Amino acid sequence: MKKFLLLLPLIWTCKQDVAAFTKEKIPDSTATSTSIPAAATTLKFAGYTWTVKTGTGLGPGPNSWGERNAWVDAAGLLHLKLSYNEATSKWLCAGITSKENFGHGTYQWQVQGPASTLDKNVVAGLFHYAGPDGFDELDIEFARWGEAAKPNVNYSVYPAAGSKGKQQRITTEWKQSGGTASTHRYTWTNESVVVKSMNGFYDDDTNMFFTHTFLPPLAVIPTEKMPVKMNLWCFRGMPPSDGKEVELVIRGFKFTPAP
Repeated sequence: MKKFLLLLPLIWTCKQDVAAFTKEKIPDSTATSTSIPAAATTLKFAGYTWTVKTGTGLGPGPNSWGERNAWVDAAGLLHLKLSYNEATSKWLCAGITSKENFGHGTYQWQVQGPASTLDKNVVAGLFHYAGPDGFDELDIEFARWGEAAKPNVNYSVYPAAGSKGKQQRITTEWKQSGGTASTHRYTWTNESVVVKSMNGFYDDDTNMFFTHTFLPPLAVIPTEKMPVKMNLWCFRGMPPSDGKEVELVIRGFKFTPAP
């Protein structure tokens, strides 16, 4: 009996410890948390590995970006889709970024889809970007920037970081002919950036509807290697004015290093 009485305080203490443990909140480090980013999704396209952009409130835009809005089909073609999510009442954009950084050479994209007739609030981009914003960027963008009267193709060269150069941009109005196939290309060297666009799929200049050469001193040519990006998004986060989803297919991407 004396032994039992001596054990009572110990039993009571253990009971309190167990009760306290069961009421204690599980630390965030051991629980699933939406604040912890998931591992980045990647895909393989044109012989390279690309990271798929996901998240909400992210630029450009800002916009929401969907993991399933960029994918490669069984034929090896890249799809970029701007879609509407009825469950969240949000438009989901598509974007990918190369894992590899690329330098001087020729870059070519073959695009299938309504790139020339995108809604005034929709932007499709084929480009290099290293940043910070306003520097180290080369662009081909299909966009009217929210105004239907603006030209629908934009070519830009942003200056090397650390320089006093300014963005150089030229635009053109493009009416696709012979279907929805087009080829877009730029050649980037120390001395210039030459842009070219063709109706149809070509590895040469057949059916070229536009070309321009960016030259110093107006253009301060970037020198750093940069990742390549492709995206489809809403300008300033505004939904398409026609309320329609959009899909573009990138049938080919090719990089030819400078000699």
